[in-house]
Amino acid sequence: MNGVPSDARNGAPSDTENGAPSDTGSGVGSKDSSGAGRAVVLVAAVLLLACAGLVGYGLLDTEEEPEKPSTPTAAVTYEVTGDGTAEISFLGRNEDGTATVVRDAELPWKRTVRVPLGMAPTVAIVLGEKGGQASCTLAVRGKHVQRATAMGAFGRATCAGALPADGN
Repeated sequence: MNGVPSDARNGAPSDTENGAPSDTGSGVGSKDSSGAGRAVVLVAAVLLLACAGLVGYGLLDTEEEPEKPSTPTAAVTYEVTGDGTAEISFLGRNEDGTATVVRDAELPWKRTVRVPLGMAPTVAIVLGEKGGQASCTLAVRGKHVQRATAMGAFGRATCAGALPADGN
């Protein structure tokens, strides 16, 4: 009260005497680093919660997507007999009509697949450079439909049938 800092009256040096700035509590002209750190943590927490909310919405979205109407199918068995290898292409369960190709298939080979009604089940074989002999057979719903034979170098054979769209 007589111009001497309160700490100096007690015999202890004041903060201003040690060279350290004094905190007057007004906050004017002083930097509060813990406040800036808290702001960064707060912004990070808000962003984290926003991301978690978006992920949660995506995982917990219970809205069911409408199912595609199922296309009726029939069981088709493709079989290739012979020795060695052949390239085999066949129609399987895809509605766009593209064939599945098996390269260097070891013979004998057999596959049963579902083919959409209205599509033409087909199996084609191509022999390699060494040639030989191989036969393909096609059965629809267990009934034999067609048989064909390939012979010689790069020999070819195709077996095809019909699946009426009405399922008969």
